[in-house]
Amino acid sequence: MATNFTRRTILQGLAMGAVPALLPANAEARIKHDGKVVGLMSGARALVETLLAEGCECVFGIPGAQENELWDAMKSRDLPYLFVTHEFSASTMADGYARATGKPGVISVVPGPGLTNSLTGMGEALLDSIPMVCIVGDVARGEKYRPFQVHELPMEQLLKAVTKEVISVSTVDEIPCAIRTAFIKSKEGEPGPVGVLVPYNLFIEATRFNSHPLSSPGIPFNEDCFAEALNLLKNTNLRVGIYAGIGCQDFSNELTTLAEVLQAPVATSVSGKGAIDECHPLAVGWGYGPQGTPTAEKAFMAVDLVLAIGVKFSEVSTAFYSLPAKPYLIHVDANADNMNKIKKATVAVHTDAGFFIRKLLENESSIRRNKSEKLTSCIASWKAEDARANAKPNSKCGIDPMQFILALRKSTKPDALTYVDVTLSEHWAAEAFTTRRPRHYFNPTDNQAMGWSIPASIGGQKAFPNRQVVTITGDGCFLMSAMEISTTARECLPVKFFVLDDQTYHYMQKLQKQAYLRTTATILARMNYEALAKGFGVDYHEIKPGDDLEASIQIALDKKGPVLTRVITDYGQRPVRWIDAVKDRYTKELSGRQKLKFIARMGARALDLKKDND
Repeated sequence: MATNFTRRTILQGLAMGAVPALLPANAEARIKHDGKVVGLMSGARALVETLLAEGCECVFGIPGAQENELWDAMKSRDLPYLFVTHEFSASTMADGYARATGKPGVISVVPGPGLTNSLTGMGEALLDSIPMVCIVGDVARGEKYRPFQVHELPMEQLLKAVTKEVISVSTVDEIPCAIRTAFIKSKEGEPGPVGVLVPYNLFIEATRFNSHPLSSPGIPFNEDCFAEALNLLKNTNLRVGIYAGIGCQDFSNELTTLAEVLQAPVATSVSGKGAIDECHPLAVGWGYGPQGTPTAEKAFMAVDLVLAIGVKFSEVSTAFYSLPAKPYLIHVDANADNMNKIKKATVAVHTDAGFFIRKLLENESSIRRNKSEKLTSCIASWKAEDARANAKPNSKCGIDPMQFILALRKSTKPDALTYVDVTLSEHWAAEAFTTRRPRHYFNPTDNQAMGWSIPASIGGQKAFPNRQVVTITGDGCFLMSAMEISTTARECLPVKFFVLDDQTYHYMQKLQKQAYLRTTATILARMNYEALAKGFGVDYHEIKPGDDLEASIQIALDKKGPVLTRVITDYGQRPVRWIDAVKDRYTKELSGRQKLKFIARMGARALDLKKDND
């Protein structure tokens, strides 16, 4: 049979001949059953093999000139990746993936703008204790370095601001160890993002690797501190309340058992929602002060000892540090730096939440309280009172967000993943969106990055393609990350996006009107959501005043593929407990002179009847 030699076949032959030199055969470069990465291979190939050895299921990012070699190696080894529209989405998708799975999310971005675009999402992960491995291609280093390279920003310094640690790779043989170390450190102690900085010239450099898995460090534990905490809990005259944070998310059964042993009401932080089934007789909702669920505030009024586990009393979770003081506090956290910062602990125990709870349960007989029918009866009554208040409509010209939240919760499947954005409604959702399982409800808390929920929900859907995934976002948040919806169309990821639309930054309006009696820079452009959905390639639905909420939500949920749903919203005058608590706390900290200034300004503006809002 004659061979037809053309320019194309000659070039293909030359390329095939070059492949063994750049990317050795699978027989030589491989992952052994014990997780070792061995053989002669390029730095890019070694990095991919190590990701596979560490159990990476997807890399989120955008390829660029400095990382094309790495992305090509991903394709060669069938390592799944998700190509995003903006690097903010890459870091946020990895965040959403990590929250849903408990595993580190992985991103790959180029230096310069790739890194700077992704910093906001990394910052959210850092402040919210979310594990992430951030692979950043650096400019050429070593003997390949030249000044004024494209994207040459101070990458290491930029990364240090938003990560637990930055691992800079200087030689190709360091790549596997750097990646393995990043995975361990992202989960060690308080979880968070770890940066790995790899000069792009190392991706094509080849060497022989023999990389072994690394052992994880032991769990810190101070027996004396634990003994102090145990002695306090042995005093059955002390009424205990448990405050559970994100550190308890993987220990739901143990936490529930401990609550029953102590007969303690359990309140969670927003990030801790789901750590206990919120339908449990001892679950009281989120927060335990004026900012949280009314039931939680009432249940904790009688508490003498707060047992805070895996939570750090941040400004957002405490509404500007407005949690009431209690006589005793046991604070348990995997990060020693989180303790005795906001609340002075009677006993501070530096250890893992699950380890601490299990150790307590080994001493169950000495800390057990008699079952309190009175407490559970009161909690049930308070919950019913909250439910009645939440069910009362509070809007006239549009859908009441609280009514929407309640209807969505009723309509979603038990194992649905719900991602809530930085809107005024996040506070109502924290109170009213009953969460029954860990790692099912997600909200950016301490960085409050607007636009978070759209890409985060895509990360969750990528992790669980067969689960129902919904997001509640606002019209302002939507503008910040809406283009990522096109990714769901391309990848056939059936996320259901619900946008609460009142054409304003309503959160800012709420804050500004109270402080200034007018609004500034809060009016949004009128959007044609249906046209946008068509442009993105996703289905469209609209929920209007007068619609049967549950039926209309169900229409959106029943559609195949991704759906953009506009919810025509009227926020009405429903109180927001979190804002009221912040206002009260903030006002108390103002000096007399500052208070007079506010009063004088508001008095003058009250007499000015001309419209001055935008």
